[in-house]
Amino acid sequence: MAVIPLAAHFHGDFVIKLLPVDSGDTMDQVAAAAAANAVGIHVADQPGRTLRVRKQGAETPYPRTTTVADSGLEPTECVEIYFE
Repeated sequence: MAVIPLAAHFHGDFVIKLLPVDSGDTMDQVAAAAAANAVGIHVADQPGRTLRVRKQGAETPYPRTTTVADSGLEPTECVEIYFE
């Protein structure tokens, strides 16, 4: 697999962060990686709520099992991560 750098905006965070992910990672794994850099630091945890990922500006999130490779995301494209 290949490392893909994505720009990640975690809802509630004031910083867009560069997030290196693997092309084989699922959206759940992308969300977890983004959460490690935001939840408890700039964003309050919301236990029991599911993290979701969507392409910046999209209304609907990716299915949780979609891989980065299958999503069609290009390097440095921005994704939004939020609690559902």
